[in-house]
Amino acid sequence: MPLDPQAQDFLRRLAGAGLPSVSEQTVEQARAQVNLSTRFLGKPPRVHRVEDRTIAGPGGDLAIRVITPEGAGSGPMPIVVFFHGGGWVLGNLDSHENVCRSIANASKSIVAVVDYRLAPEHPFPAAADDAYAALVWLSAHAAEIGGDPSRIAVCGDSAGGNLATVATLMARDRGGPAVAFQALAYPITDFDPDAGSYREFAEGCFLTRSEMLWYWDQYAPNLEDRRRPYVSPNRTDDLSKLPPALVITAGYDVLRDEGEAYARRLAEAGVPVTLSRYDGMIHGFLRRYPFFDQGRAAIEEIAAALREAFGLTAPCSDADGGG
Repeated sequence: MPLDPQAQDFLRRLAGAGLPSVSEQTVEQARAQVNLSTRFLGKPPRVHRVEDRTIAGPGGDLAIRVITPEGAGSGPMPIVVFFHGGGWVLGNLDSHENVCRSIANASKSIVAVVDYRLAPEHPFPAAADDAYAALVWLSAHAAEIGGDPSRIAVCGDSAGGNLATVATLMARDRGGPAVAFQALAYPITDFDPDAGSYREFAEGCFLTRSEMLWYWDQYAPNLEDRRRPYVSPNRTDDLSKLPPALVITAGYDVLRDEGEAYARRLAEAGVPVTLSRYDGMIHGFLRRYPFFDQGRAAIEEIAAALREAFGLTAPCSDADGGG
């Protein structure tokens, strides 16, 4: 399928802006660029409540943002633990505010966003340890935020998808907490810069091969670490006994092949999995849903899968934002 017209327009506008590649910038410059881009995503959707909290993390205080959806009732609600993308280097609680609010409203769930430590200041295993620590805390303290500890899922995009898989693997390997579902959007699952999609979309489709290598250099500068299952989940010997998963990939994305390979391996291990490729889309289309019809469709697909996993059937979508 050809590149989606909306993706073509986005890439054309991006090229016209003349912004430097992430791999050509300092970390500080790249972070400032992401913060600036967040301003163009529009006004976040209305929700019932947003509360910032600080919890104890393995490296000190760990910030989380608890988003309670519109229409929240008096009973405990399911919890979605969300890990933002950004190559383990970029992003924060604000960068994914829109998409997290949309998922909260559409899934009728509390979304708890984790502000994990970033590389290169904090290389592996800092982000992975924070991800698991946040999952453990939210399970143990679910009632404090109006949540149901028996209905907890993980979700993330790109590097956040990586951390969602890793937190789930850690939960299985360490005897809990129980995770009901994992929703992974174009997740990083393996260090394989020679994969077919790395070569096919090395340039010109937003996330480039050189940028991904730059991210890897920041997060896992030790090449041996890149082979570890808690860095490259697709290198885990045994993927059985993991929760059901939705894996979303983009047709024009360097990460496409590894995400789809992970979905296949989950299925081979007996894990119920849905693989959903959004043909014509580029990396990062979920966060940029105001620009992409398929981004809004992906939010609804994630929300529908979460509602089913949580035993909720009535749709309640607010992926269009505004208000």
